[in-house]
Amino acid sequence: MLATTLLGFTITTIWFGILLLIWIAIAFWPARVAARKGHSFLGYFVFSLVFFPLALLVAYLVDDRSMGSPNYT
Repeated sequence: MLATTLLGFTITTIWFGILLLIWIAIAFWPARVAARKGHSFLGYFVFSLVFFPLALLVAYLVDDRSMGSPNYT
């Protein structure tokens, strides 16, 4: 098989790098949703790197903690 190169990288390596960057960029989606609801951005980011569909579902279904507790005085 003839390997085509671009600046010393094979085309397969370049596509893998592009897909990796897209994967990491998409993982920010559930992390931002969870952070807006008062949950850990980093925790959901790592969670979504491994289990993206589940992390997205959990981020949208989790309770909103950013509002704080009601003050009944």
